[in-house]
Amino acid sequence: MAAAAVTREGGEDAFRRLFRFYRQRDASDLRGVLDFSAPGGQVFRSQLSVSSVSDQDAYRAGLQPVSQWKAYGLSGYPGFIFIPNPFLPGCQRHWVKQCLKLYPEKPNVCNLDLHMAPEKTTDLWGQSKEQLRRRGSSKWEPRSLLEKLRWVTLGYHYNWDTKKYSANHHTPFPSDLAFLSEQVAAACGFRGFQAQAGILNYYHFDSSLGIHVDESELDHSRPLLSFSFGQSSIFLLGGLKREEAPTAMFMHSGDIMVMSGFSRLLYHAVPRVLPNPEGTALPSCLDQALSSDLPVGSVIEHSSDEDWQVCAKYLQSSRINMTIRQVLAEGQKFPEESGTNGKGQGPSEDSYHENSKAKRHKPNTV
Repeated sequence: MAAAAVTREGGEDAFRRLFRFYRQRDASDLRGVLDFSAPGGQVFRSQLSVSSVSDQDAYRAGLQPVSQWKAYGLSGYPGFIFIPNPFLPGCQRHWVKQCLKLYPEKPNVCNLDLHMAPEKTTDLWGQSKEQLRRRGSSKWEPRSLLEKLRWVTLGYHYNWDTKKYSANHHTPFPSDLAFLSEQVAAACGFRGFQAQAGILNYYHFDSSLGIHVDESELDHSRPLLSFSFGQSSIFLLGGLKREEAPTAMFMHSGDIMVMSGFSRLLYHAVPRVLPNPEGTALPSCLDQALSSDLPVGSVIEHSSDEDWQVCAKYLQSSRINMTIRQVLAEGQKFPEESGTNGKGQGPSEDSYHENSKAKRHKPNTV
């Protein structure tokens, strides 16, 4: 297999070699990429805690009853759980709209705050929606502010310079996203999970996510939850060292990944965003309309046709990922810090996003 052969070449670590292989725009050999819609080989069915989430709470979060979910594990990666799209029809649209319209708003922090005046980064949706709605197929049209969005932080805001969270840089975590995260964590055996920090990543077809480990949270006993919407991607899950060749897998719209236990501190990356495999502008799961009778207490809201038109245009060339973390254990506090202002800085040398037109590790923050 071509991908396996790449990992045996000399000169750089095995993870970087495979990252580069899949990063290439003309890489056509995807036979080595696991697809959980047709699992086999090292993939096995994973048991969920069905009784931990009532059907009513699942419905309120926009999810199918847990008894109807499929969940998979990977041999050699204890604590890793992959859940192919468990969302009810139309419910993914809510989270896409929140990520584009609501979550980038102040007091949350985004990459545009680093080099634009505060008044310029308010109402990114309002400043971008007409431009997005009218967008044609030309690559030369100026990008809207929403299309320049690369990341948003929620709750405890991650400091990209110090790679730490702090008590003095915190804003309220969105209640709808906290509820969704708590239900997914409970279904995976982590009752009492508290959604305290979120990093939202916004990708386009030329974007990637650099090789990294999520280790800044003070409590590693709680899982990392990852939700994907829009176009598909290749996700690489490696080992405790970059010398270990990673396993490549597809992530499609609606898919959820849970990294816990041993897999909580493994190297991972996204080398490439791909058009959804159905060959249509958007995955069919995003074409489905939301039911008119939402359950009492649902955190899901109906999107107007006008709002969804903007979201759909954005997603034709983009992918959104939400990663949710519990930073502190119950009763735990941050250590005393000195000489830091707690402000969320932009990615530095080992940046989150890489760009095909940029040098390696150069942050893609605009």
